[in-house]
Amino acid sequence: MERPVLSTGPFACPAATLPESGAIIVRDWSRKSRMIARLLLQNTIFVIAMGALLFGSAGTLHWPPAWMFLVTSAVLGPLCGWWLYRIDPGLLAERLRPVIQKEQPGADKGFIIAFMVAILAWLIAIGLDRRSAASNVPLALQAVGFVLYLACTLFTMWVFRENSFAAPVVKLQAERAQHVISTGPYAHVRHPMYSGMIMFFVGLPLTLGSWWGLAIAPIFVLLLAVRIRIEERTLMAGLSGYADYAARVRYRLLPGVW
Repeated sequence: MERPVLSTGPFACPAATLPESGAIIVRDWSRKSRMIARLLLQNTIFVIAMGALLFGSAGTLHWPPAWMFLVTSAVLGPLCGWWLYRIDPGLLAERLRPVIQKEQPGADKGFIIAFMVAILAWLIAIGLDRRSAASNVPLALQAVGFVLYLACTLFTMWVFRENSFAAPVVKLQAERAQHVISTGPYAHVRHPMYSGMIMFFVGLPLTLGSWWGLAIAPIFVLLLAVRIRIEERTLMAGLSGYADYAARVRYRLLPGVW
């Protein structure tokens, strides 16, 4: 039987000619390279798509806060992804998977579609606000918005550090030995990632100087509440110990509120 080849070209060699540890290193490096390439590609597409929606609806490229937001996103995405790869490559691999998956409940697939449509409409509305010059957000509030955006990023990294099962879709991860997380922000609310997202939905329109965008932001809080209901049904039914955790940690999204 022909031995498997690890590479092509003049330096190709059969796998059996390498020590086992060397073959493992090659496989790990290949997996790492693919993951980083996927991270860079997804982040680039994400930033370009947001820029196209914002500048296209605004009808101008002369929008310094938008450029600041997009450049920051272009830098933070890979940096945060690299950090996550170093501390939890399994979670990064999970976060890079599609947002529609076979294991998802049908309700969550519907939520993802509705959420993406709402995001598109929101970004377009912010751009149209810029086009019409309808808003006059003070510079100080724009700075506060940018700080909220950065705070959202840092808070999300904290969530990722605590919860290795923070997948982008609702599902049970038995293959990864999923268990209840009750440390860090999970000691205060059951869905802290969504709590952090509120900072983003408030911070971005302020950064971009859009009262329209800020007025639309409560819709996302309602959508997140719907997502929480879907997620909790799944976790209550299939994750051991989650019901006891929910009894201990009363609040889902905001401490003292809900």
